Amino acid sequence: MITRRNVLHGSLLATAGAAVGRINPDFFFTSAHAQEGRTMRFLGAEALTGNWDPTTHTNLGQLIVEGFVFGYLTRAPMSPDNPEELIYELATEMNSVDEYTLEVKLREGVKFHDGTPFTAADVKATYEYGCQPDRPAQWYPGQVKVEVIDDLTCHIKTEEFGYPAALYIYLSSFLPIMAAKDVENKAQLSARMNGTGPMKFVEQQGDSTFLEANADFLGGAPKIPGVEYRFVGDTTTRTLSLLNGEADIIERLEAEQVDTIAADDRFTISKALSVENKYLFFRCSKAPFDNPLVRQAAAHAIDREGILEILGVSGAFSKAHISPVKFGYTEVENYREYDPEKCQELLAEAGFPGGEGLPELTYYTSVGFYPKTKEYAEYIAALLQEQGFKINLQTLEVAAWGNLLYDKEGGGEGNMIDCGWCTGSPEPDLVLRTHFHSSSKRITGIVDPEIDAVLDKERNAKTIDERRKILQEETLPMIADKVPAHALFTSVFIHAYTKELEGLYIYPNGMQDVTDATLG
Repeated sequence: MITRRNVLHGSLLATAGAAVGRINPDFFFTSAHAQEGRTMRFLGAEALTGNWDPTTHTNLGQLIVEGFVFGYLTRAPMSPDNPEELIYELATEMNSVDEYTLEVKLREGVKFHDGTPFTAADVKATYEYGCQPDRPAQWYPGQVKVEVIDDLTCHIKTEEFGYPAALYIYLSSFLPIMAAKDVENKAQLSARMNGTGPMKFVEQQGDSTFLEANADFLGGAPKIPGVEYRFVGDTTTRTLSLLNGEADIIERLEAEQVDTIAADDRFTISKALSVENKYLFFRCSKAPFDNPLVRQAAAHAIDREGILEILGVSGAFSKAHISPVKFGYTEVENYREYDPEKCQELLAEAGFPGGEGLPELTYYTSVGFYPKTKEYAEYIAALLQEQGFKINLQTLEVAAWGNLLYDKEGGGEGNMIDCGWCTGSPEPDLVLRTHFHSSSKRITGIVDPEIDAVLDKERNAKTIDERRKILQEETLPMIADKVPAHALFTSVFIHAYTKELEGLYIYPNGMQDVTDATLG
């Protein structure tokens, strides 16, 4: 678990101008550990892109690897009991100077893996580059400017762009800090990772990415000498590799695999409510799902409790478009639940009584990454067909599915596609604004002025408490009503690992803290 980090609590963030926490002088500065044991081999469920610029992708496997290599201003444990908790890492303090200025104090003596000192210039380069509208990974609420006050102080400024700087408090746990000189050299930025984290990038060979311990890590050298991330797309193969001693830790297990591994006393099973909701995304940029009545009807045709029965240990109830471990979560009263009669009423109102006149609808799902997708997709397809929807279910391996995921000019492929969204921060707009604001149109292609307005309203709230209120009373209910995507459940992340691996902490988005871990 996290034992050496100063904790920043969301309760401190209630008013603009309030100090966001104070640094513990003993934080992180322990004597360096001697390396011991063996390299940790982690079998991941998603292939990496091979482009190491963090702003070029939305790949969860790559985010996990980045978590080993890069440093972050803060980290976010996101426990269900305290989803707003943040932990200082490269930052030591954050204070709201005014509505549009967030002052960030930085840790002294930190170096990037190539030996370059970490300074405020690196924060400036990272934030100003990452917020550019041409970046494929649009995590920011908008453009931003960063003013360097001195080497260890900077101001994040948003007045020119018209939204509060306090939004970067929660985003600080998600944005990996890049060296300014790497940002200037895009070819170098793409060719290799250069961070401040506990592991250093060595190389990628085929499906394996190799990291080695950073002896100069600010928290002391990790005891584990290295990490290998290996992509293995099949859940059965990952399980057998663990049982055979060819892997130390695996992810994305299904219920029967959990039972098999749990019966073997050589292994530990970790189950954690994740930051990831799983969605059925509608292609809202083309018929028939450009009509909200048809989307609403489809949502009422889906029995989410039945999906949870299929998932078993891998899913948990969620009644909103964000996970319960995100800032602002609440159970939305008007959430579109299973109601065949209401489905038929809405289809008739939309001009498709009993589904008559609807075209065949293509529904894409994947296998090998998310648990039980094929099984519950077949269930969803059958439920929709009972109500008159004509469904062409296409089950694809992960790479082919990923190539079809995003909306394109004139509408994305097919009519429905399921996907999770897993961002390592309490910030809800990493999901909500990313998917449902017309400035993004990432998967749904939705363009709805009323959704835009309510997303802008919560983004522009002057205090954390005001923003929470708008999210819970206006934003989440609006999205639940219009259903650009249907949130099916919250993922329960299941990892299995050898009992020889001790001291590992797994974040709710799958990232892993190995700074205190030992192996063998």
